[in-house]
Parts: sequence; C-alpha cells; structure tokens
Amino acid sequence: MSAVGTVLIVGGGIAGSALAIPLARAGVTVDIAEIQPGITTLGSGISLQGNALRVLRDLGVWDRVAAAGFPFDSVGLRAPDGTLLAEIPDARTGGPGLPSALGINRPELAAVLAGAVREAGARTLFGVTAEALTDTGDAVVVRFSDGTTGTYDLVVGADGIRSAVRGLIGIDTAPRPTGMGIWRVHTRRPVEIERTDLIYGGPCFTAGYCPTGPDSMYAYLVEKARPREAVGDKVAHMRALAEGYGGPWDEIREDITDPERINYTWFESLLVDRPWNRGRVVLIGDAAHACPPTLAQGAAQCLEDAAVLAELLLAADRLDQRLFDAFMDRRHERAKAVVEASVRLACWQLDPAPDADVPGLVGRITALVAERP
Repeated sequence: MSAVGTVLIVGGGIAGSALAIPLARAGVTVDIAEIQPGITTLGSGISLQGNALRVLRDLGVWDRVAAAGFPFDSVGLRAPDGTLLAEIPDARTGGPGLPSALGINRPELAAVLAGAVREAGARTLFGVTAEALTDTGDAVVVRFSDGTTGTYDLVVGADGIRSAVRGLIGIDTAPRPTGMGIWRVHTRRPVEIERTDLIYGGPCFTAGYCPTGPDSMYAYLVEKARPREAVGDKVAHMRALAEGYGGPWDEIREDITDPERINYTWFESLLVDRPWNRGRVVLIGDAAHACPPTLAQGAAQCLEDAAVLAELLLAADRLDQRLFDAFMDRRHERAKAVVEASVRLACWQLDPAPDADVPGLVGRITALVAERP
C-alpha cells in the first residue's frame, strides 16, 4: 500500500510529469497544478544524457521519446574554423540498450510526457497554481490561485528554478548567476550533423549544436552574461557572434533569421540544503537544485528525483520524515556533486586555471551518474 493516497504536484514540467506517471499508474490520485494555460515550453531543444534516458525507459515512454528525437553516441570537437579535431565516443551512462545521448525538441518531449500523464489517469489543472499551503500534520490544505481549495496527503513543488512552493514553505535559497549567458536557436539540421559538436575558443566560450530530429536541431553560443533587458536585436547579435565560426556554422548562421526561434538565458545555479521538505511538502527538480548546462545533467537530475521519490512513496506504508530522509540520502549528495561540478566547469571557462582538470572532473561525474541513484 502506498504511503500516500492523494498527491498534488505543482508544476507540470519534466520532474512533475515523471513523478505523476508512476504514482497515478499505481492508483494514487494525482493532480498537477500547471500555471500555464496549456502544454507550453520555453527554449528550443534539450540534450538528454543516458541516465535521463534510463528513467524514461523505466517510465515506459522511451520508444516514443526515441521516435521523436535524435540519438547519438559520440561528441565531436572542432576548431573555430570548423576543422574536426576529434570524435570521441561518449559514455553510455544509461547502460546497455540505450544511446549515450539524445537531442529532442522541448515541445516534443513535453507532448510525450503529457500523453503518458493522461494515460496514467493523473489530472492536470491548467492555468492555476498553489497560493497557500497549510500543513495540518496529517494532510496539506491548498488554496489555489483560482480561489478553490484542496486537501492532499502530499504536495510536491516541481515548479522550477524560481519555485513559488519553495517560498511558501519558508526556504529562501535563490538562484545564483554564474556570469555566462547562452544564445540558443532552433534551426534546420544540415545533413552532415549527426551528433553534438563543441568548439572552445573564438568569440564565445563555447559554440555547439545538437540534432533533435530528422530535419531539426538547436545551436548555441555561450558568452559573458549581459543584462537581460539589454539583449536588443537577437538576430543581429547571434549572427554577429556566429561570424567567428566556420564549417557547419556557415549554414547555421544563414538560418538565424527569426527572433521567435532564438532564446537567451543566463547560466544559473541553485542548491537547497537538505532536507528538501518541510512537513508534507517536498521540492524536487529545479525547485531544489539547478545547474548550468556544462554537463547537460539538468533534466537527468530532475528525472532521477522523480524516480526515487516515486519508488519510496510506493514502497512505504506511511509518510513521515524517515521517508524524506531516505529520499535525501539517495539524492542530495548526488545532485550537489552535479551542481558543483557544472558550476566549476563554467568558472574554469570564465577564469582559466592552470591546474584545471576538466577530463578528471567530467570522468568523475560520468562514473557517478552511470550508477542508479
């Protein structure tokens, strides 16, 4: 018998959906409060590492994700002029039977997860969020933004890096900028691009791209962070940065024409100290930890949170602090290691250190995430 009969998940993104699916399949009554009016996503594409794909396989949605995305097993390193310097086999952190990584358009991933949420029997409440939470000791009374109320055994804050739930339960940890900003553009995939290629040097810290489908990909350029309000003409700025790169970037640059397909964000980090719960309200995903994409582990860590919490809730017969402590034992140090390593890599690019051991750091995190959490 599950430790919970009713659960409210605030936030219907990757973490919230991945938690709702196994709980609802097991007979738990699950509501998702999603502040957006429908299934919408920001950004252009996302790269999912093998340990993320492992969770998606466990959820039973891997075949749909694979069909919607673009898998690959290596990483290329190029010079700014486009010359291929090396092609490196990537680690299969998801284990046998899965590729090293997969690129996918965010709306495609959201649609797959939303379909699985519906099929599992969870209910999504669009256009509403939680405005007040009252923990009575054996339940949580929720006041929603539309004026209605509900009572649940457990409330899960999966509402992202700027989580409202985090503030509602008195946790004041806030995102911290790392000093970098990233330009992403959703664009056509040149036929020769069949994996992620990275360029270090030129006018940006990093230039790269990731295929996301038969004819789509996203490309990105990482520079020093600029004030968000001073971004200006997105097309002109991204094209100007892209002028410093050749090879496949010659074709990519010509397709940078539509500002609606360009997304600019800062690299930020966040780590909430343990425990991530206050009574019967718990944080998961980016609400509890977030990292710059230097290791491409953000989505994977969100998915792992959901998988571990679902496993613990469905195996226990009561909800108490021992369950949340078990959750922390399996998640906090792992997430902390990923966040700190991701930030360290960004810092080494901003301020190069002569003793920076990039391969060693990446290798340690790769070995860590290859093990199940």
